[in-house]
Amino acid sequence: MKLILRADVDSLGRLGDIVTVKPGYGRNFLVPQGLAMPATDANLKQFELEHKKLQVKADALKAAAEELATKIAATPVSITVRVGEGDKLYGAVTAANIGDALAEAGVEIDRRKIVLSDPIRSLGEFDIEVKLHPEVRGELKLTVVKHIRPGEETEEAPAEEAEAEVVEAEVADAESEESAEA
Repeated sequence: MKLILRADVDSLGRLGDIVTVKPGYGRNFLVPQGLAMPATDANLKQFELEHKKLQVKADALKAAAEELATKIAATPVSITVRVGEGDKLYGAVTAANIGDALAEAGVEIDRRKIVLSDPIRSLGEFDIEVKLHPEVRGELKLTVVKHIRPGEETEEAPAEEAEAEVVEAEVADAESEESAEA
């Protein structure tokens, strides 16, 4: 089945291309979605008339995607997760979690546009790719941090307290030696 593409379609072609696809794909997906129309002489003439309008619309979508990409790059995202022994995550950070965190930061994006080869299963900083448009990809800075319950001490606090106790003990020993000498 020969079709004229009315929009850019991933792994198929760009606006205005005449492509050959299987009849079911064209009839059941591309034509009903408005992404293509049958390649007849009448449709070719009609497409020439509306080509400029479609191109302007496609350019506007690309510009909006580029603007969103810069907004995403400027928005650092932090996700707090519960961890077990050895800072091992309970579960994983998925595209849905990242999408929710972006929404909280004020950037609405479809979670299916977030490209994760595997869910994130460790603490740290990650660069996540976001596919906003066939020609525009953004990059998101994600930080996965450990959840600290209220009243729970961090790992650094006991070490500081231990150092303070050692210093106090040394001061007390020095004072007792001075009083013994006097």
